Amino acid sequence: MRESPGLQQGALGLTESLIMGVAGTAPAFSLAATLTTLIAAVGILAVPSLLYSGLIMFGVTLAFIHLTRINTSAGASFTWVGEIFHPLLGFLCGWSLLVASSVFMVSGSMPAATATLALVAPQYLNSPGWVSGLAAAWLVLVGIVVIKGIKATSYTQIVFTVIEVGSLGAIMAAAWLSPTVHPAHTLVGSSFGLSAFTPKMFVAGALISLFFFWGWDVTLNLNEETQSAETSARKALYGAMAITLLLYVSFAATALRVLTDNELAQAGTNVIYVVASRLFPHPWSYVALIAVTLSTVGNLETSILQFTRTLYAKSRSGALHPRYALLHASWQTPWVATLVVVGLGLCFLLGASYFPSVKLVIADSVNAIGFQVCFYYSLTAFACVWRFRHEAVQSPATFLDLLFWPLVSGLFLVFIAVESVPTFDTVTNVIGLGGIVLGLIPWIINQKRRTSQSTA
Repeated sequence: MRESPGLQQGALGLTESLIMGVAGTAPAFSLAATLTTLIAAVGILAVPSLLYSGLIMFGVTLAFIHLTRINTSAGASFTWVGEIFHPLLGFLCGWSLLVASSVFMVSGSMPAATATLALVAPQYLNSPGWVSGLAAAWLVLVGIVVIKGIKATSYTQIVFTVIEVGSLGAIMAAAWLSPTVHPAHTLVGSSFGLSAFTPKMFVAGALISLFFFWGWDVTLNLNEETQSAETSARKALYGAMAITLLLYVSFAATALRVLTDNELAQAGTNVIYVVASRLFPHPWSYVALIAVTLSTVGNLETSILQFTRTLYAKSRSGALHPRYALLHASWQTPWVATLVVVGLGLCFLLGASYFPSVKLVIADSVNAIGFQVCFYYSLTAFACVWRFRHEAVQSPATFLDLLFWPLVSGLFLVFIAVESVPTFDTVTNVIGLGGIVLGLIPWIINQKRRTSQSTA
């Protein structure tokens, strides 16, 4: 198969870029997979935790937007950090995204499997073997769609995201407008004050909340395939962050309004369905399962896109073996990189099938991903601060926009990562910390390969 000259330029417009940003965070999936974990950690303060974490994350969003102005590479963080700081830091930055995306093949595909089983075979919901097998089927199917081309993927995302957001909107509207709903929890103004948190609670809530907001940067990994990338990326990211922040805060408040503490604890990853079941008669409550399934499948797509575009950019630049930069001659997609991430996901799912519970698998993978996200997001924020340090002093607005907000966000992410390590179990630390350190091995191997080629 001959190599294509490059990714399909101009394939995505502003609307598709915005949809990709929303789909990357996967609102319904993130809520289903993580909301009850967040509420278990901080209780009613889950709502302000999401709000504050979203505002903190916005500083990282600003960093991505500004760095896009200097380079619209599909490698995004890998490229920027490598150019501004050092190639090794850039490599590890991109590597952490690759590890996080690979781990997400487990935590992302399992909720799709559980939602599907809830529709067709609920008796197997608590079986890791059945869940892992069906998750593997979803992963393979999504991988095929991604290989077929960016346009096919974008059309799928538009349909999925519209249904997902519409379903969440309908559930929230019913919860707040129905006269039969008696609030199980009541939020008051003091709940949003920082004084309501202990330092330990704030850190715990922020670490979990960061998982909600991971994924919007897929828009930047698709820069080379987007029309007017610099302008579209800025508008799409602003819109995606606003939409997802509103959805997360609103639905967290909705779940607390509808469900008691015991119901929340029992809901697990089915929290959206449990809320919908309280509001809609059967079978209309299945709208929640459909929303979670579509959201999860859509998020798998965007995670595969992030993995493949980052791996493609690293290989194209010579940071990894050039085989991973091979593009399909007809579809102009990194087909080898796609096969790699699907293969890794299947291996991880095989291992996950031996875990005692699905809930434990998801909890460990979410925490590990949170640590890796802190790593590469914070490095990107610091790269923005350093690159634009001179322009930032031109006015108070540029100082806030280019330096202060990204710097505070980056420092906070570092703080959260450091504080979280002692709270992780062994599996989470091995995946979270070990996964990043493991990147030194391919870096050293590739450096030796390039040295031997240059001296040959």
